[in-house]
Amino acid sequence: MTHRLTGPLTAALLAMATAAFAQSETGATLPAPFRGSVPQGQATATPLPLGMRETMDRALQFNLGLLLQEEAAGAAHGARWRALSDLLPRVSGTMTARRQVINLEAFGFPAPDPIVGPFNTVDARIGVSQPVIDLRALHDARAASYTERAATAGVKSARELVVLVSVNLYLEAVTAASRVEVVKAQQETAAALASQARDLKASGLVAGIDVVRADVEVQRLRQRRVAADNASARALLHLGRAIGLPPGQAITLTDAMPYAPLAGLSVDQAIADAYAHRPDYEAAKDRVSAAEAAARGATAELLPTLRFDADYGTIGQTWGTAHPTYAIAATVRVPIFEGGRAQARRMETTAALRQRRAELDDLKGRIDLEVREAFLDVGAATEELEAADATVALATQALEQSRDRFAAGVTNNLEVTEAQEAMAEAADARLDVLYRHNLAKAALARAVGTAEQAVTTYLGGNK
Repeated sequence: MTHRLTGPLTAALLAMATAAFAQSETGATLPAPFRGSVPQGQATATPLPLGMRETMDRALQFNLGLLLQEEAAGAAHGARWRALSDLLPRVSGTMTARRQVINLEAFGFPAPDPIVGPFNTVDARIGVSQPVIDLRALHDARAASYTERAATAGVKSARELVVLVSVNLYLEAVTAASRVEVVKAQQETAAALASQARDLKASGLVAGIDVVRADVEVQRLRQRRVAADNASARALLHLGRAIGLPPGQAITLTDAMPYAPLAGLSVDQAIADAYAHRPDYEAAKDRVSAAEAAARGATAELLPTLRFDADYGTIGQTWGTAHPTYAIAATVRVPIFEGGRAQARRMETTAALRQRRAELDDLKGRIDLEVREAFLDVGAATEELEAADATVALATQALEQSRDRFAAGVTNNLEVTEAQEAMAEAADARLDVLYRHNLAKAALARAVGTAEQAVTTYLGGNK
């Protein structure tokens, strides 16, 4: 059995991903870019040793979702500079040479011979245009600056999500590999029991049905082994796909399934840390600030603007006879009627501001929910793991006693087969609980906003 990002835990992860990207919408599965990557290099015949730390490092370099968010931040940086350009002076130079014939009557000058020319005109000029008072452009530039900050925080949030995704995939691969080892051990036990049954039948101590039951169990475990091998191979493929490994690259996992109890962190402290460290929360606040600035800019669009324009150059019929000329102008523009364009923008920016504030309030509540849910998941998984360990111990003891009873001829191997199945279920359930325990701690690190720095500390050592 393998695990995908589904269920309540995944719903929280997707909510976090959505908060990181203003343009995204929550879906039922992990956003496709985070399942992909930009592969690097060529596959080698030698399996690549891969630990959890190396997995996270590669994912942070090559995961497609993070790369796309970094490019989105670059686009936001360009948009900020475009908005700033409306506040900065614009300097341009021109050089023209013209030969023309004009009709004076066309300009209101009747003359016996109205046709003048041909004559030459040359003009070299430099012009400067500088907004002096333009509150709309000022507020728009501030809005773009806040949007850029939100995009930068979005990159940090994407890194947090990539860490969680890569850790989850690594845990899945380790769990799948562990399940292969468990099934392999069960196969060896079943083969030994089948051999024992044949020996006992040859001695006349058991019936032939016991040998058949033992052989059926061997074949059943063979089927489970095939399924476990396939699941393990698929988990490695998904892991390599998300971290940028070249197609076909074999992987050797170097870290075993980690385990450590979570201690030293209270719910209240974790919630406070989340409000202080969550980059998606910072991004949401910056988006509110950007919307406020945009709303002020829409209001300022109804106010007068002042612009300074000047040019200086030389003009004449030839370059040798050209004379310097200049022009200086101060222009005040007063909006009177623009067909409701400014009013429409005010309505749009006001609605967008209310949306951003509602999103911020919702995210604040969602952060509290995610942290509390993560603590509940960790606590429940811890207790389940204790019960699973006890169940495995009891199932092992029951299997040993059943084997002894069967060897002594006290019972048939139906009891042994049932004990084997109970042991297999207990071992499989323990692997599942251990996986969920570690994923819950990784999700808690993401909920607090410190996954990139602290996820390995949360996961702890091996068990």
